Amino acid sequence: MTISKDRIHQGNRRTRAHQVRQQRGSPQRIQVDNGPEFVSMVLDRWAYEEGVQLTFSRPCKPTDNAHVEAFNGRLRQECLNQHCLLSLHDARSKIEDWRQMYNESQPYGALGGLTPVEFARECWTGKKFEATKKPKNSTLYQSSPIT
Repeated sequence: MTISKDRIHQGNRRTRAHQVRQQRGSPQRIQVDNGPEFVSMVLDRWAYEEGVQLTFSRPCKPTDNAHVEAFNGRLRQECLNQHCLLSLHDARSKIEDWRQMYNESQPYGALGGLTPVEFARECWTGKKFEATKKPKNSTLYQSSPIT
């Protein structure tokens, strides 16, 4: 998972999208809401050029994109609400600390007790994912904010 910690400029995030594509390949489709960063001509052109289908959620239907809504809630609760962000630099630093914890330290039951990094590594190496895998340490499932 990556988080872009910057001001939004009407969807002009082609550089970051290209970096992700180089690392992981292009997705077949991207589920997006109808925010200004997703209804831009820049994103539409990039998706067309890359052969990526953009699927827009219905207005006022957050359940169309439940995974993203759940992630946004977790980011807000565990990171943004826990800190006073003094500047853009300060926000970038604190969000990056949280992102590293989220990806590298905190296992998730939905991933069979793996961290997202471990899960991705298993996917890349072709190992089979077992949803019934037992958690490594159930106390790690309790979220704790980064201070």
